[in-house]
Amino acid sequence: MISRRLFLAALAVTSWLPKALDAAPPATAGDGELVIATYNLRYAGDLSPNAWPDRRPRVKALLDRYQPDLLGTQEGLYQQLREIAADQPAYDWIGLGRDGGSRGEFMAIFYRRDRLEPLEYDHFWLSDTPEVVASSTWGNGVRRMVTWARFRDRATGRQFYFWNTHLDHEVQLAREKAAELIRRRIAALPADLPLFLVGDFNAVATANRAYDILAKESGLTDTWFAARERRNEDANSFTGFGPLRREGQRIDWILARGAVEVRATEAVTFQPGDQWPSDHLPIVAWVRLSP
Repeated sequence: MISRRLFLAALAVTSWLPKALDAAPPATAGDGELVIATYNLRYAGDLSPNAWPDRRPRVKALLDRYQPDLLGTQEGLYQQLREIAADQPAYDWIGLGRDGGSRGEFMAIFYRRDRLEPLEYDHFWLSDTPEVVASSTWGNGVRRMVTWARFRDRATGRQFYFWNTHLDHEVQLAREKAAELIRRRIAALPADLPLFLVGDFNAVATANRAYDILAKESGLTDTWFAARERRNEDANSFTGFGPLRREGQRIDWILARGAVEVRATEAVTFQPGDQWPSDHLPIVAWVRLSP
């Protein structure tokens, strides 16, 4: 029987554990599985406790915990992304500022270099002139874009596409036009290669025309609904750094095309030190590309 003194000592220790350690551990990747994630980082510029220097170690703790093979990020600024790369030496990244060069927010793609080899990559803008850097033509005041890459999985030899985007937060027409452009461009790709489209779509899944265009009319499947297991199914993926709301409103999606098996997915509610790493929850999926 445990003594009262030992019990009280154990209670004192556990009371100091950060809230995050009480959370369920992430799913463990199986043989041949890829861990895919999308995460709006929230650009650097807020005041403490949500300032980037305060949030940086929380983002590191989250990525250390989940270790995605592929991570599509939104809103990251160049110096932010450099610091994440410094904190995650196993990763390389691909990206371009939406205002051109290193300027503005990025749709950066982080990938584990020991697992994945990028074979090609590019960027285009969500406008009527998608090859024009920093173009915007649909009434949205914020420039929007796509960064994409074709990867080879070193573990299986399979090739696939990974597309990362961030749709407009104000103009519904711009969201729909962007979805149509993405749909057309995806349709032009070789159909035999699987594809993942991830991002912050600023549209609630199943409740917005942009979702219908991409998840119902483009030959893409929402991995959230395809997963055999869903964690935090009722969590809103946007928190605004406030209390977690459980209304099932998910504006961050991972869509897939092709023979993709989805074992599990999660809206990550990890809060190191009782503070959010970002104003969005990461969405993570554990997937396998069928032979």
